[in-house]
Formats: sequence, structure tokens, C-alpha cells
Amino acid sequence: MDKNTVRINGLDIDVYSMNTVVVGSGAAGFNAADSLYSLGKKDIAIITEGTNMGTSRNTGSDKQTYYKLTLAGNTPDSVYDMARTLFSGGCMHGDIALAEAALSARCFFKLAGIGVPFPHNRYGEYIGYKTDHDPRQRATSAGPLTSRFMTEKLEEQVRQKNIRIFDGYQVIGILTKAADNPEAGTEAVGLMALNLNGLDGPSMGVTLFNCTNIIYATGGPAGMYLTSVYPESQTGASGIALEAGARGINLTESQFGIASVKFRWNLSGTYQQVIPRYVSTDRDGGDEREFLNEYFDKPGQLLDAVFLKGYQWPFDPRKIKNFGSSVIDILVYNETQVRGRRVFLDFTKNPSRGCKTAGGRDGEIDFSLLGKESYDYLEKSGALFGTPIERLAKMNQPAIDLYKAHGIDLTKEYLEIAVCAQHNNGGLAGNLWWESNIRHLFPVGEVNGTFGVYRPGGSALNSTQTGSLRAAQFIAANYTRAPKDIDDFALTIYNQVSDKINIAKNICKNKAPVSNVRDIRTALQKRMTRYGAHIRSLEGCTKAIAECREDFRELISNTIIADVSELPYAFASRDLLISQFVYLCAIKEYIVKGGKSRGSYLVADKDGELPVRGISDDFRFSLDDSSLSDKVCEAELKINGDELEYNTRWERVRPIPEGESWFENVWGDYRNGRIFR
Repeated sequence: MDKNTVRINGLDIDVYSMNTVVVGSGAAGFNAADSLYSLGKKDIAIITEGTNMGTSRNTGSDKQTYYKLTLAGNTPDSVYDMARTLFSGGCMHGDIALAEAALSARCFFKLAGIGVPFPHNRYGEYIGYKTDHDPRQRATSAGPLTSRFMTEKLEEQVRQKNIRIFDGYQVIGILTKAADNPEAGTEAVGLMALNLNGLDGPSMGVTLFNCTNIIYATGGPAGMYLTSVYPESQTGASGIALEAGARGINLTESQFGIASVKFRWNLSGTYQQVIPRYVSTDRDGGDEREFLNEYFDKPGQLLDAVFLKGYQWPFDPRKIKNFGSSVIDILVYNETQVRGRRVFLDFTKNPSRGCKTAGGRDGEIDFSLLGKESYDYLEKSGALFGTPIERLAKMNQPAIDLYKAHGIDLTKEYLEIAVCAQHNNGGLAGNLWWESNIRHLFPVGEVNGTFGVYRPGGSALNSTQTGSLRAAQFIAANYTRAPKDIDDFALTIYNQVSDKINIAKNICKNKAPVSNVRDIRTALQKRMTRYGAHIRSLEGCTKAIAECREDFRELISNTIIADVSELPYAFASRDLLISQFVYLCAIKEYIVKGGKSRGSYLVADKDGELPVRGISDDFRFSLDDSSLSDKVCEAELKINGDELEYNTRWERVRPIPEGESWFENVWGDYRNGRIFR
């Protein structure tokens, strides 16, 4: 690694040169760096806004799942069986499904070997369970903090190897050039970042990284949504990749579910299976109502729907009809976004409908009203008694302790909730080796849109490991050259860096005692939650896209900061606005093409069915007929001055490859390095 200084647009800027820069310090980023080092490539570094930030380290659920090949028992399974499961979720390329299946065991055993406490029996079998969209028992868990354990253990490996970590650097630009081979298009040559500890210096913290390769592990664009269960430290940086010319794929596909909003946490599993009471209030906390009572015909239907949210946590339009569990998500959304009220879970009392004491809020549930699945589960758990909090204490005391540790006592207070953005199944497009259409740029982890429509629970954690390993393998085999000469680098990227410096200078000119950067962020987040979350319509998308275009034209001139310390926040909002525009355009494209409700979102259809009576006709919907499940929509951004434009194209998914299984041939290709192509 070399350090130099270049002068661009009046600023003397530090430049660090190395073969590969990894952006992000989550499970994908740390594994990428560790894998590169293990493959003998040591001219590398990690850039992160904060080592302790991000989704991998700061998120979890009732029992956070890791999805991999079956490694216990006598149930048949194979790499191809797992690949077929991933592929069958729709809109996923078969070669990527095969790679994620094939490497799942290798990556899992690495994690187990470095100390992630995945449970096994006394014979050494890693016992599994069945997760959503999973026909086997491939899921495992190290508890509610599985991804945190993964990140911490992988960080230990990185620090033991003394891999350089640039902590406190926010990437604001991917630097590119036309490839030497015109057919290859564009290639990445470096990064532009802000040193968050040097913002008040003469260069405003601007720092450059001159590199041959970028492994981009920034996570999903979590900051686009106001109601979000992503940790607040997770913003995402998809916008600058789209700005650089990276294609998006499956940007329609995100996952949403009920979560708490004060302390952001998924309310799946036992949080729902103990059947808490759902209540709403006005904005000031008055006028309390058990609003679900208005919509369910029978008490047993209501109780079962709440219970099943534990199994069926993500919103799924296929689980709406006949008072299915996803009706709960619609009614929570209607209460918060349409009626403008606040919604809470109350674990201290049982739902009034279904209690033995008629109309009594403190009575015991008449458990005979439950369906067989709900009743049997609670019976086997020894929980056919008491209040929700008493049942939760019996079944999962750590679930209570978790909230207590974050200042929320479920034994005494209500828990405010919303239907929140939780995971981005779409993202940046990548090939079999996770390389973008921009050569030498490898999006890995959640920022890569590998996941399709219906992903098995826990497949995202597997993808952080398999994708980052694949990128490292390809780089180690093919992209080992040194970065550009510093003078050549400076000449190549001068205009790109100068343009971003001008943005920074113009923002810094707009100083006033009262800043509006947070108001700007909140406004764009409200828009995405209203029009681009789990309830969507053509009219809403069209309106939101027009607003995005107008906001982008005026963003720099309208941004007012109180201090240079807010410059990174302003750049992040610009990134999110770009991401939001492209995502909304992809959603509109899907609807215009005839796409209906699927995955984790409802598309309004005036000729469709109403989920339940008593809500607006705007919620009428029709289920997708799978006619678009064998295609992916790729979106590409064009920025002309202050105008946002986009192009989309539809491609058929690549099938699962077959025929590369004769040992002697594979052995020869492996020895000669021909597999890395």
C-alpha cells in the first residue's frame, strides 16, 4: 500500500493505492478481506463508516437463521436440490443458485471453525430446522444474534492478519474509466471518500483510493424508508454505484414485516405466538382501541392470524385471503399510514375477543377457539395459560430480556410497532463471480440482488459468505495487477472527483444556524414508505418518481447545513434519493408490464379482491400469476446534469447449469485455473 497526495479542484488530497479495497465491515466485507488474505492477496484494505455500524452487527430476530445444505439426519439432500429450492423462488439466476448451494457447507464450516456457536449434537451433526420457503430442514441458528456472532468472529480473523481498516471513512463516489477493450464497457479504478475525522480540514476530509478492484459490501439501501427495522447505523450506498453505471436487478423485491420502532427489532417467532393484544391510539396516546376487532368475523380467526405471524412473519400477499396472517400487516399499515394513528403490542393483557370473560380485557383466552396448529404448538410448549407476557416468559424469557436491555419493559409497557422494511432481495446485478457490469466492481452481500422473490429464511446470511468468497477467488485468480500509476490515476479521475468536490463546496456555502438536512432525509423516507414499501400502486409510483426528479434538481441548492460535520449526512441523502428514484422506476416498470402482488408487497388492482371489508378499495389486489418469475428486470441510471433518467431491460433467468461433474475433466480445469472465467 502506497500513500501519495494529488491536487484536484484546489484541494490537496491524500491517495492510498492498493490492489483491492473492501467497502463495508459486516459479515460480507470481513469475509471478503479474510478470504483474499487466505488466498495470498495481502495488498488489501477495508473502508468503513464505522466498524461497529451496519446490519450484520446490529440486527437479529427471535431466532436468526443461517441457511445451508442439510448436515444431519437421514433426510436426502444435495447441492442440486438446494439450488433448485433457491431457483424456484423466482427471478433468480440458476448459476448463482448453484454457487450459493455448492459453497454453503464450506462457508458454514468456516464459521463454525472460527467460533460461531452453531449447535450440534454429541455425534457432531449440525441439526437443522425448517424455515420459510424451505422443503428440507436446512436452517440453523446461533440464537437471535447469529449475524453479530458471524461479524465479530470474522473481524477477529481480519485483525489477527493485520489487514488495514480505514475506520470512519464514508464512500461518496466510485471512480471509473472506459475499459481498454471497448467491448468490456466500464471498469472501476478507485473510490472517493470523506474522512469523517477530517471534515474540518482544508480538504474537507476528501480522500481517494486508487485500486484495481473494489469489493462492495455496503448492505441494502436501508435509509430509504422511514419505517424500517434496519439498524439506524445502516444507510446503504447503492446510489453511488448506480450513479457510476452499475445496473440494478430485481429492485422491486424487498421484504417487509412487523417490527418495533423505538428499539428496531423483528417481531417474529414467539413474540407473535404468545398472541399479544394489538391496540392503536391517536398521535398523543389517547383513544385506545383494539382495532383488529373491527375486521375479523370470529375471535378464533383473529387469534390464529396473530399466532401465525410468528411462523409467517414477512408480509406475503398469498397469506391474505380467508383472514390469513398477512391481513395483520395490512391493518397495521391502514391504521398508521391511512388513519394516522399509532399501533402497539400489549403483552400484559389478552386480546378481548376470544377471552372467556365476555368483553373483559383481563380474562384468559378461550384456547378452544384456536385452530389445531396454534393450539398444538402452545400445548406442546406448556403455554395454554395466563397472559401473553406470562406465556412469553415460559417459552422465551430472553425475548423479554432483550427489550429490557434496551430500556423497554414488556411486563409493564406497550411496544410501538409498524410494518417495516427489513431486507432488500434486489440490488446491484452481478455475474457468476459476483462481478458487476462495471468490471473490477464486486457487489457482495445484501447489496447484490441475488435473492429473487421468495428466498428461504437465512439464505441472506449464506449469501454474505458465498458471494464474498466467490469475489475473492476470482480476484485472486485474475485481477492481481497493481493499481494505476499515481499520475495516470489522477488524470483519469480528475473530472469525476472535481464534480463531487463542487457538490461539497456548494453544500458548504449554504450554512445557517438551523439545518434542514434531517428534514430532507425524513421527507424522502416518508415518500418511500408511502409509495414504495409493501403497499404499491401505479399512481403512487408515478407521483413519487416525479417528486424524486424535482427533489434531485433542487437538492444541492435547497440543502442547508449548520456545520461541515453535516456534509456526510447530506451526501448520504443524495445517495438515497438516487436509489429511491431507480427503485421506484423499477416498481413502476413491473406494474406497467402487468405485474401483480407477489413476494412481500401488494400491488393495487381496482378489479381485484378486498383483503377484508371495512378498508379502502385502494387495497384491492390480485395475486401474481408467475408469468414474470422466469425473468429479471435490470435498471440502469443516467444522470444528465441535474436530470435523472433510467433505462430498463428484461432478461430471462439463466438455468441451473448441468454437465460439469466428470471428475477428471473438472480436476484438469481446476489445476489449470480454467474454472475462474
